[in-house]
Amino acid sequence: MPPSDDPTAMTAAPALPVSRPFIGILSKIASTFAFSCMGACVKILGAITPPESPFPVGQVVFVRSFFALIPVLVWMALIGKLSTAFATRNHAGHVRRGLVGCMGMFFGFAGMALLPLPDSTAISFAAPLISVVLAAFVLGEVVRLYRWSAVIIGFCGVLVMLWPHISADALSAAKNTSHATGALFSLVGACFAAFAMIEVRKLTASESTSAIVIYFSLMSTTFGMLTILGGAIDPRWAWVTPDARQALFLVLIGVMGGFGQIFLTESYRSAPPSVVAPFDYMGMIFALFWGYFLFGDVPDILVLVGAAIVSGAGIFVILRERQLGIDRRRQSEASAQRAV
Repeated sequence: MPPSDDPTAMTAAPALPVSRPFIGILSKIASTFAFSCMGACVKILGAITPPESPFPVGQVVFVRSFFALIPVLVWMALIGKLSTAFATRNHAGHVRRGLVGCMGMFFGFAGMALLPLPDSTAISFAAPLISVVLAAFVLGEVVRLYRWSAVIIGFCGVLVMLWPHISADALSAAKNTSHATGALFSLVGACFAAFAMIEVRKLTASESTSAIVIYFSLMSTTFGMLTILGGAIDPRWAWVTPDARQALFLVLIGVMGGFGQIFLTESYRSAPPSVVAPFDYMGMIFALFWGYFLFGDVPDILVLVGAAIVSGAGIFVILRERQLGIDRRRQSEASAQRAV
């Protein structure tokens, strides 16, 4: 997933006719920027926290979800959706989506803590490709040669990105041992994000965008809060009392995540996915910016090459989906005309 823990959290908004594509694109870029700011705040929090008492991932997930509710609830009230946000006909679906989405956040944040921001962002771009595979085997969708080819090429790009962290030379360095773990966590997070995309697609058959967003935020807040019990099992899971500066960045993680969700929904409300989805990959540009100017991170050339391959494959899949949608619409219109 792009550095957002779960960029699909609000992509369930119904696709409307292209009436405001410019607004849709600007909203998508704004959401990508907000999520990149969230990722930067996670990295800053790690930098200002003593190594002997780091914040456990469960605590970060909790604040991310809890404080994101503030801008999201205010936004829903402003657009008149708050009264219907809790209406649902598929409680089990929300639970499944909450579980896989929350696991995506856990692994995504864990990977982000161990890797440079551009690297973890680049690996998260594998999620849309993995979702194509899941759509074929879980939803039974027909995936033909063009998309399978893009997925295979994209996975080759993932291997290229991972190589600087998992090669024998890299693993021989103590620092890169943690990088290898971070790369694995980021990839697992991308897999869970792909599962979340599938669950969201299933939920859209009966649920409103407001319900999907609210129930996921509430569940991830609850799951994150439950990890406080882990401190009784392992001290490493015990929550840490933040100082004023740490508390500021903890709140910012949640607030920026909430704004990212709002802008993401507005982007899909203003234009179809085929128009705005390619701008997800601007997340790499923002991650490079934050990584270099805040932390002096310069990604390995293989990471950049792999990210370019994965981004190209992902954009191809998006454009192919758009063409298939146009073809299906034409076939439907032709069938209706013949019926008349």
